[in-house]
Amino acid sequence: MAKLVMVYNANSGKANTLLDVAHKLLRPSTYTCNLCKLTHNTFTEHRLWRNFRKASSHELEFLHKDEFQKQYASKFGYKFKFPIVLIENQGSLEVLISSEELNQLTTTKELINLLKSRV
Repeated sequence: MAKLVMVYNANSGKANTLLDVAHKLLRPSTYTCNLCKLTHNTFTEHRLWRNFRKASSHELEFLHKDEFQKQYASKFGYKFKFPIVLIENQGSLEVLISSEELNQLTTTKELINLLKSRV
C-alpha cells in the first residue's frame, strides 16, 4: 500500500506554531499554507478531515517543511514547492497533488475528493 506524505508550508516547533496561529488570526488571507487551511482551522483539525484521515486505508504521514527536508533530503534529494502531497511507492516519491493544485482548492471536501480520485 502506498504511503501519502503531506507536507505543510510551515516549520515545526512551538514558536512557529504560535506565529502561525497569530498569522491565521490577524492576516488569514496572507497565510501561505493552503494545506493547513484545508485540514485545520486556527486551533484544531477540521472534523471532516479528521474523519477522512482516520478512515483512510493508506498510511498518511504529515510533516512540516523543515521536517520533510531533514527526513527526506539525504534519502531522495528532492526539492519541492510547499505545500505538497506526495506518494511514496517502492522507495520513490512522486507528486500526487502539487502546490499549485492545492492552492486552487477552497474546501476540505475538494481536497478529500481529489485524494480519493488519485489513489
